[in-house]
Amino acid sequence: MFDVIRQRWLQVPPNMRGILWLLMGSLAFSINDLLVKSLGNMMSPFQMAFFRYGVGLLIMAPVFLKMGAAGLKTSRPGIHGARLVIACIAQVGVYTSVVYLPLADATALAFSRILFTTIVAVIVLREVVSGGRWTATLAGFVGVIIMVRPGGDIDPIAIVAIGAACTFAVANVMIRKMSTTEPPNRILFYYQVGGIAVFLPPTILLWQSPPDLVSWLMALAIGVLTSVGMIGFIRGFAVGEASVIGPTEYIRLIFAASFGLFIFGEVPDVWTIAGAVIIVACTSFIARMEAQKRTRK
Repeated sequence: MFDVIRQRWLQVPPNMRGILWLLMGSLAFSINDLLVKSLGNMMSPFQMAFFRYGVGLLIMAPVFLKMGAAGLKTSRPGIHGARLVIACIAQVGVYTSVVYLPLADATALAFSRILFTTIVAVIVLREVVSGGRWTATLAGFVGVIIMVRPGGDIDPIAIVAIGAACTFAVANVMIRKMSTTEPPNRILFYYQVGGIAVFLPPTILLWQSPPDLVSWLMALAIGVLTSVGMIGFIRGFAVGEASVIGPTEYIRLIFAASFGLFIFGEVPDVWTIAGAVIIVACTSFIARMEAQKRTRK
């Protein structure tokens, strides 16, 4: 039975399989954000991050055990540590923005990491960026400004969300520098183990016990859903063309707006919608240009 299903799945065109994997990953990340927001008044972002890394490590343990000590050994502990700290700071920022901002706002601002990646790549990797990509990046930041609305009262949590996107961009660019010697699973191993080490002390100090079994299950599900989301994206981009399947990720914004509206009663205003549309259009254009550049190499 399993072999029959697998054969039929492999008969699906690669790009369609990639889109379906990304849909699964996007839905998992969106439900994860929904749980984070729901648990925000019961536990701190540090505690939720600890569950995220702890459960994720348990799920990935068979892969890491198969690699063994030889496969996990690294000669670059410094860059692993630096990326870990930067990514953990970003993780707390993301959870904070999800808890205190409308889900649509938090999700749209999170997409600005692609805009920041352009700037960070130029500074850190000395990448040469085309005029079209610079134009799209600047236009994308206009969308961010529209969402933040600097002419009125600026929500400090929106600044946290933008800072988290920038910090994640730095962490992602560091992966490019590491990838010359470090395979993806080794990077993931140090990230998962290091995340537990970073978030264990604040989790102990700020411990808030979930009030019931459902809340405990929701906290554990954060780690499961994050892992499922990562698997969906890794599998999707492994089988499909990035320029074709990449825009599928933006369905997260629809999921976020729907969850926010029907579960939390959050109605996006015209400025949020306008800013989000600009950000999605510009980041989609940048992602497509990057995919085409990799294809030409």
